[in-house]
Amino acid sequence: MPDFSKRSYQKEILDRDDIPFADIKQNMQELDFINTYLGGHNITIHGLQSLLHITVGHPIRVAHRQPITICEIGCGGGDNLRVIRNWCSKKNIPIQLIGIDINPHCIEYAKSRKENNEIEFITSDYLQVRFDETPHIIFSSLFCHHFTNDELQIQLNWMKMHTQTGFFINDLHRHPLAYYSITSITKLFSKSYLVKNDAPLSVLRGFTKRELTAITKQLSIINYQLKWRWAFRWLLIYTHDR
Repeated sequence: MPDFSKRSYQKEILDRDDIPFADIKQNMQELDFINTYLGGHNITIHGLQSLLHITVGHPIRVAHRQPITICEIGCGGGDNLRVIRNWCSKKNIPIQLIGIDINPHCIEYAKSRKENNEIEFITSDYLQVRFDETPHIIFSSLFCHHFTNDELQIQLNWMKMHTQTGFFINDLHRHPLAYYSITSITKLFSKSYLVKNDAPLSVLRGFTKRELTAITKQLSIINYQLKWRWAFRWLLIYTHDR
């Protein structure tokens, strides 16, 4: 019986640097499927909408129509950025997209996809990246749970310091129902040993509301919203003072 009272710090297989490219590719494809059908991509769009002050169904008013720079850290195969690009294209919102991931195989897979050809991808530890111009928005999806609470404080502070508008994170709620559901789903449908192992473990590495609230309090982050979203996700949105 897993212990849901505290976060697990057991490393996921994907955190290793010796995973074959073919296995990374299968993992990325299945994660895109999971994010699509369990609402992960919709949560990302909701976070973006909040930071752009968009009301659904109304066009955005961008001063001088200059591109909005949006950066994802831990971008994996670039699926979130592709979804953002398609959504912004329908809304006629000019954007510049950047994806950062420390895993060269993930970036190789992202660059190999034709639908990602308008996105800039960088292989790097996000802390080592130097931007020519500060992004308006930085976000992460299913990335924060890879880190300890202390490392996550560094991450959120970095996102705060390197954005013009703000940041958001989309990550997992540690809950028994989420754990047993994803365990059953991946056993039945997944062909990836990475997904079968890492998806349930990711839930155990996820967060409670109290934990995320404590982290923001330690960083003196005040202008934020923390929302619970289906299926067992937290959406934390921070906006700079205006």
